[in-house]
Amino acid sequence: MLAATVRVAGDLDLAEECVQEAYAAALQSWTRDGVPASPAAWLTTAARRRAVDAIRREQTLRSKLPLLLEPEEADKDTAVDRPLDEDLDAYDSVPDERLRLIFTCCHPALAQEAQVALTLRLVCGVATADVARAFLVSEPTMAARLTRAKKKISGARIPYRVPRPAELPDRLRPVLGVIHLLFTTGHTAPSGTDLIRADLMERALHLARMLRELMPDEPEVRGLLALLLVTDARRATRVDSAGRLLRLQEQDRTRWDRRAMAEAHDLIVAGLRGGRAGRYVLQAAIASLYAEAPSYDATDWAQLVALYDRLLEVWPSPVVALNRTVPLAMVAGPRAALAEVDRLEQQGSLAGYQYLHAVKADLLRRSGQLAQAREAYARALALTANEAERAFLSERLSEQSAASAHDAGESATGRRHDSAQF
Repeated sequence: MLAATVRVAGDLDLAEECVQEAYAAALQSWTRDGVPASPAAWLTTAARRRAVDAIRREQTLRSKLPLLLEPEEADKDTAVDRPLDEDLDAYDSVPDERLRLIFTCCHPALAQEAQVALTLRLVCGVATADVARAFLVSEPTMAARLTRAKKKISGARIPYRVPRPAELPDRLRPVLGVIHLLFTTGHTAPSGTDLIRADLMERALHLARMLRELMPDEPEVRGLLALLLVTDARRATRVDSAGRLLRLQEQDRTRWDRRAMAEAHDLIVAGLRGGRAGRYVLQAAIASLYAEAPSYDATDWAQLVALYDRLLEVWPSPVVALNRTVPLAMVAGPRAALAEVDRLEQQGSLAGYQYLHAVKADLLRRSGQLAQAREAYARALALTANEAERAFLSERLSEQSAASAHDAGESATGRRHDSAQF
């Protein structure tokens, strides 16, 4: 609805207001007359009509009021830059309405983080709290950033204008980031009762495929699509029939989508052969290496560490460094990986990231440090809002509490546990 309305309104704030007014009108009209045969079409039409009415009122006001000064050049530029029906080249260059709006919102006048956050919120409908978790900041901080970004759009008179084909490559990086974070938000929902939000995953996959059709020669576009495909291939096995989270080693590999994995494999091979691989190609290669192993224990852990090292060269992210500790623990042992986690924790950027504490807890458990593991699990639990993940962490915490109590009883009788069994 927003994507369709903003093309008429030429302004994101006005389009949002019109969409909200359409919802309010629907509450009254549908209660009185019943739900229409096509609710989405009804809402979109109502929002677009309100946008047209608002623009006409503005034009009438401008024509009737005497002007004391000539319009500033910026006002003239804004009027010219509004999308015209006859200016079809830019619109035809991005055939999907939602993808078109993503490219439009990723305006270079905004900081890239603001582009991605604003687009996730406005275009993809991701809640502010969930956008905040994606960027590892508090909800008030993210709300303030979104407000500043919208004010900058208005204050700088940034027009709603679909970028022309020659401008698309310059906006590709944030667009890829939007689609990736949209998928990630669906793959493991930051909040709610279910682990997965399939609607967001499918929306991201659709956008990735549309982007591939639009820019087939871009290696990172292929890499992103491959990453989403190989990750989504495991969707059906990530929870059991009761909605309980299943770890990778517990999942039934025979139920994974082999067709999606094969498609991803071909895209990855093409990306790796094309020269210096970017972050999405390397992320896809890592996910594929996990998925193509005949079993969890037979995973090529050393190759995973090597791929993570390459990924850190092109994308030096603390989250990537944290993910690297998982295969590192299988290659060099949990204590070596724990030292890396401690280093990341001391840096402070992942202090509020629940997965740092969850990974640390598991490594402490495997190192035989059960009391410290229990503390880390409790910290991860306190930072987690998704109910499926909370249930998993609560179960692990209970296991560690029971193990600690048993260990204390064994020590009292003069017997010791071999830490290797953990």
